[in-house]
Order: sequence, then C-alpha cells, then structure tokens
Amino acid sequence: MTAALVRKVLQFVVGIGLAVFLLWWGLPHIAHTTWTDVWATLSGLQASTVVGLTILMVSGLWLVTFLYTGSLKGLSHGKAMIVNACGSSIGNLLPGGGAAGVVVTYHQLRSWGFLRRDISTMVIVTGVWNVLARVVLPVVGILAIVIGIGELNPVVAQAAIIGALIGLAVIVAFWGVLASEDFAHKLGRWSTRVWRRVRGKKAADTDVEKTLVGMRHDIIEIVRYGWLEMTYGLVGFFGVYYILFWFCLNSMGVQMPFAYMFGAYTVGRLLTAVGITPGGLGVTEAGTAAVLVGWGADPTQATAGVVLFSLYTHFFEVPLGVLGWALWWVSPKKIPSDAVYDEDEGSVRAPLAVGSSSSTAVPGPSGSSPIE
Repeated sequence: MTAALVRKVLQFVVGIGLAVFLLWWGLPHIAHTTWTDVWATLSGLQASTVVGLTILMVSGLWLVTFLYTGSLKGLSHGKAMIVNACGSSIGNLLPGGGAAGVVVTYHQLRSWGFLRRDISTMVIVTGVWNVLARVVLPVVGILAIVIGIGELNPVVAQAAIIGALIGLAVIVAFWGVLASEDFAHKLGRWSTRVWRRVRGKKAADTDVEKTLVGMRHDIIEIVRYGWLEMTYGLVGFFGVYYILFWFCLNSMGVQMPFAYMFGAYTVGRLLTAVGITPGGLGVTEAGTAAVLVGWGADPTQATAGVVLFSLYTHFFEVPLGVLGWALWWVSPKKIPSDAVYDEDEGSVRAPLAVGSSSSTAVPGPSGSSPIE
C-alpha cells in the first residue's frame, strides 16, 4: 500500500469518525438536548410532509443544472442532473470530496464526447460562480438580521465575514483575469510557485500560468454566453433550499422570524465548505443548531429540524448518486473528437488542453457537491 493511499484511507477514517462524533455527541451537547427527544420529535413527521420535502429537494437539484448547461454548450439538463448527483454523492461520502467530484464530472463528460478544454473551463467557471454565491449569501444574511432584528449574533458575524473575505478574494482574482491578460500572467506565475512549493517534486511540470492564459478567452466566452443562466440556476437552487430549510424546521415546530431563519441558513451553507468531514457533516448541523438555540428556538425542535434538513441535503443525495451512476452506465457513450488513438497501447487517450501539462490540477466547485 503506497503512502498516498495510506494517507487517503486515514483521511477518510478520521473524517468519518469526526463526523459521527460531532453528530452523535456534539450536536445534542451543543444544542442542549438528547437524541431520544430528537427521535421522538422526528417520529411525528407525516408522510405528506415527506413527499413535499422530497419534491422541494429534487426541484432545487434540477435548478442547479442550469449552472452546468450555462457553462458547457451542448450539455442537456438530464445529463447535468446525472453529473450533479454523482459528484454530490462522492462529495458527501469523502472528506474534501470536492476534488473527487471534479474527477467524476470530468470522466462522465468525456464519455459523452465533450472536449477537455471545454470541461476544464466549465469547472473553473462553475467553481467561481459557487464562490460568488457564498459571498452573496452572508451579505444578504447580515442585511436580513440587521434590518429585521437590529443586532448580529457573533457566530453569524464571524462566519459571514470570513466567508465574504475569502470569496471576495477569489472573485477579484477571477475578474482580474478576465479584464487583463497581464494580470492573468502574474496570477498564473504566483499560483505556479505556490503550487510547486506545496506539492514539491510532484508539481515540477505544473504551469498554471500557461493553463490560465490559454483558457482565458474560453472563460470570457462562457461568462458572456451563460452568465444569466448560471446565475438563475444558483439563485433558484439556494432559494428553493432555503424554503426546504424553513419547512423542515417548521414541520418540527420551530417558528421564528425570517431574519433568524435566514441567518441560520446562511451559517449552515457556509459551514458546508469545511472540508474536515464529508460535506461538512456534523460541523454544519452543530453550528446551525447552536445559532437557532441561541436565538431562542426550542433545543429539541431546532435540532430535529436541522437533522431533517441534513437528511435531505446530505444523506438522500447518496442514493440519488447511485441512480445517477446507473443512468450514466447505460447512457450512450461517444469518443471525444480531441481523443488520440495510441497504437502502442491500443487504447484511446485524451491529449492535454492547450497550455496545460500532465500534472496541472484544475480547480473545481467548492464544497462537497458542486452545490451545497
């Protein structure tokens, strides 16, 4: 067993163990309740409510397909749904699973005939759009709380500020690349140096500068072509998932002003980016419950509502991913037009995108899933 494999196995075991610990002990401890009381509250859930919540979840996942179709010409909503479901299931099972989700997305899109360069551009653009959404969310959450309540919970304030600052840095870098080729060269050289220091000899051939500059015009074209569709998909997704969050809490008996509800939702969406556990599992639930209880919600009802929301946004996406894999498996495959036949190996291999190298890592969507 190689050192890299051992490290991945340890990361998986530690991540899962920490998630279980945070859920089983941390969540009820922080919320000042017990799992016995939480299960008793959840047992009162009606079948009609379960159906309604499921419809909301699927509607949100369908809306996010507009992010994919807007960033990759020729991709249908059905295939985008499959890609999103498979990527999300991987992200929800592995700590830091976003990178693995990108690999899955790349492999599936290649099998349908899409070019490497177009896929790489899509991954970058959708990643930035995700960050943009996570910048906007805390800002809107702060405004809602300040206007509706007049005071800001320190936890919400800190999470919002950190998320906004990190996101703002990414957005500034992204728009700088679009606006100036000279800036793209400088950012690429800096990123290459940082990446080589982090990865050492493994990144000796990596040249982020060539990749970034080479893809710059493709990114500009995608943003010009699909910015409205991508924005519609993300806004719709986060909007529908807030409604899902509200109904989950409301069905457990939690009734609070919009500002409180949206503030807690904002904290939860920010915490999904915590990569120490799969999809931020455990961290997200504990943080969200703590905020709700701190604002006066009943501990047991708030915890039950948060757990119910997590079931829909985390656990139920795993069987959807399995279905997605099955649909991809039986779907017609197509050899990409940029594939090259290797006579020595007798197999089809894909050449690198213009300006890239074999070890260049392509940044992907933030979080466990393309979207969380």
